[in-house]
Amino acid sequence: MITFLTCIALLVGAYFIYGNFVEKHFGADENRPTPAITKQDGVDYVPLKRWKIFLIQFLNIAGLGPIFGAISGALWGPVAFLWIVFGCIFAGAVHDYFSGMLSIRHDGASIPEIVGKYLGLGMKQFMRIFSVVLLILVGVVFVKGPATILNGLVDIEIPILLAVIFLYYILATMIPIDKLIGKIYPVFGISLIIMAVGLLINLLMGTYEIPELTTGSFTNMHTSPEKFPVFPMLFITIACGAISGFHSTQSPLMARCMSNEKEGKVIFFGAMITEGIVALIWAAAAMAFFGGVSQLGETMAEEGHNAAWVVNIICNTMLGRVGGVLAIFGVVAAPITSGDTAFRSVRIMVADAFNYKQDTIKSRIIVTIPIFIVALLLTQINFQIIWRYFGWSNQVLATIVLWTIVVYLHQQAKSVLLVLVPAMFMTVVVVTFIFVSPEGFGLDYNLSLGIGVAASLILLILFNRYTKKSGAIEEEQSEKVIEG
Repeated sequence: MITFLTCIALLVGAYFIYGNFVEKHFGADENRPTPAITKQDGVDYVPLKRWKIFLIQFLNIAGLGPIFGAISGALWGPVAFLWIVFGCIFAGAVHDYFSGMLSIRHDGASIPEIVGKYLGLGMKQFMRIFSVVLLILVGVVFVKGPATILNGLVDIEIPILLAVIFLYYILATMIPIDKLIGKIYPVFGISLIIMAVGLLINLLMGTYEIPELTTGSFTNMHTSPEKFPVFPMLFITIACGAISGFHSTQSPLMARCMSNEKEGKVIFFGAMITEGIVALIWAAAAMAFFGGVSQLGETMAEEGHNAAWVVNIICNTMLGRVGGVLAIFGVVAAPITSGDTAFRSVRIMVADAFNYKQDTIKSRIIVTIPIFIVALLLTQINFQIIWRYFGWSNQVLATIVLWTIVVYLHQQAKSVLLVLVPAMFMTVVVVTFIFVSPEGFGLDYNLSLGIGVAASLILLILFNRYTKKSGAIEEEQSEKVIEG
């Protein structure tokens, strides 16, 4: 329990201490006009209240991530607490804050446009394709999963459920953000927080024993440690709650609704810290509810005992009838409310790429329909295959965004260290994973780790060359001005 409470305290303290540092380092200006004001269009650029934006942002980035990912990550034991806490503070919250604030500073631009500005045209084109593919995968994951779960609760065929969810997605993708998302998301966001708080109270007041992080438990407690090494598997499994590239695709949605740059700390940094706390609670609940990490592993190894089953049994047992309702919300409504904004982000990205205005319903339909045709076709692919590649792609996106922020800070003549370190770390994670995992090349672990470290160092060298080159250009320009 001491480890768990310490982790909670670290996350809360980080919001006030490190959050203030990051905000000051960026230079948020409350007097600077935001795109919600300068580009207000009644569709995507719509000023909303800060508390409402926070709850929408929290629900956008949450979905299944901090629940399912944390439960799966708990299989490695208390070391998962460390990744959630330090990943959330020094990587995830920084990633989310800067991606949101950069969007504000660039007229609400989507993340591919921002990446392209700082990493070049080639990377912009890559990110346009990569981000759209990732978001469509997110939408497919968050439609097929809930439909399958609902099929087990109600006597309705999966194709019909898929059609109903897709219909809702189409509506949420096209209509003004304040008409549907702005009204129902805050309610769902509050419900997700209530569920986490209820579990927290039960963990603190009940007889549950949350594993402590000691010299003895600071190890890989997975039932198959050779097949699932802590590094990099844990860092891919727990994304939402630590760091997730998906968040950078959602932040521009809220950047288009903020009336004051000073709201960024609450909305972006704060939502990520809140998600980290939710992930921490679910990881602790999963470890404690079944009597320990090994018991959790044995239970989840049984047929049908997946993360959704764990959510259902924990909520119904610890929270009673109310928990049953919240469990349905957690595994059905939450992912659906991430899926719809994923598709909305795709619409905006495609429109931005072609500079195609979205001020009429006809223009939005033209962009939306092809997206959903592709998504519908992808629902025919095995869910587990889609989920595995989504997890890796998600962290690749986060890594690219971190390097983008590094270049931005350099151009602003500010210290890059606070972002450079997590950027290099995540580079090692994603490169090592794709070389060692069965979904990738399946190479030897040490060889894969070596390639990952080498890739990170190569990027560091390239960045240093870039800084020297840009410094030389600036010096040359200064000399010309003096001579003139």
